[in-house]
Amino acid sequence: MTRSSNGRYSKEFRSEAVKLVVEGGISAYEAARQLCLPKSTLENWVRAFKAGKLGDIGGPQRPLTEIEQELDRVKRELAQVKQERDILKKAAAYFAKESLPGTR
Repeated sequence: MTRSSNGRYSKEFRSEAVKLVVEGGISAYEAARQLCLPKSTLENWVRAFKAGKLGDIGGPQRPLTEIEQELDRVKRELAQVKQERDILKKAAAYFAKESLPGTR
C-alpha cells in the first residue's frame, strides 16, 4: 500500500485502509496513525465506503494545460532556490562568526 508519485492514494490503498477500520475493528485514529495519513482523510474514505461511493474518490482529473505545467515547474524551482539561499545564508553566518577575532 503506497502513495502514488503525485501525492494521491491508489484505489487499492484506500480500500485496504477502509478494511482496517470497517472489518479489522481498528479505530480510524489508530489506522490513520499506522498508515501515516490524516485521520480526516481516512474518515472521509470510510463515509464514502458506507455510502457506496469509495470508487468515486480520486477519479480522473483533467490533464494539466501547458501553462499549469510550467507554473508547477517554476514553483518547484523557486522552492529549491529558496532552500539553497537559506543554506548559503547559514553558511555565510557561520563562517563570518569564525573569522571574527576572539570568538574561538
